[in-house]
Amino acid sequence: MVQEASNLAKNGCKELMLIAQDSTYYGIDLYKERALGRLMQELDKVNGIDWIRLHYAYPSQFPMEVLDIITQSESICNYLDMPLQHSSHEVLKTMRRGISGRRTRELMDTIKGKYPEISLRTTMLVGHPGETEKEFLDLCDFIQEYKFDRLGVFTYSHEDGTHAFTLEDNIPDEEKERRASHLMEIQEQISFDLNQQKIGNTYDVLVDRIEDDFFVGRTEADSPEVDNEVLFTVEGDYVRIGDFVKVNIERAKEFDLYGTAQRGS
Repeated sequence: MVQEASNLAKNGCKELMLIAQDSTYYGIDLYKERALGRLMQELDKVNGIDWIRLHYAYPSQFPMEVLDIITQSESICNYLDMPLQHSSHEVLKTMRRGISGRRTRELMDTIKGKYPEISLRTTMLVGHPGETEKEFLDLCDFIQEYKFDRLGVFTYSHEDGTHAFTLEDNIPDEEKERRASHLMEIQEQISFDLNQQKIGNTYDVLVDRIEDDFFVGRTEADSPEVDNEVLFTVEGDYVRIGDFVKVNIERAKEFDLYGTAQRGS
């Protein structure tokens, strides 16, 4: 994998995303032990890669040393995609996630308290068989409490071949959609409030495309296609797709930042 990253860097690649069904299991098949931290340290040494981004690191048996590696690295983004899926102990138990509601909160307290510089993305699943209104409201409170930088919501789908298929799909689709919409309304306000705090700051932005009158890019805190974007103009200069530029943030919406690139950045 390190050699592949080196080859990509030689061909101009600037951003790598580590993605697996559960990234924390890396190394089990190769070395008979979890080795995600070791892999990230080796990738950090590859010349030419500016951003390395970790996705799908599930909370059960999460290797805590990875957090130190993220924050101490030059090229590993202060970004962590950890799909928590729920906050209720009973729902997590039914999902067979291998982690309790209490342990989930302890993990969030550690990350938010000790590593506040890490932008945390998570995904939640609503409408799982047996999820009560009380458990859903607990999830809403959980989102309000921890104020995730990025959050996605999925509704449960009754699929043959899964463990949950043996359970009664007892929540109507309309209720699943209501719960998902309500959760995203909460996150919209959280994201808006967090983005307002960024006005007046300057961020390194990777340029992804040109759209209408704007260049469109992302900060270190944003993965492509799923997270926030930065729309900006350039005074007197032109930038290319794939360039890094420094952008002064002048205004913000729920999921977008707007600004101007610094001249010569």
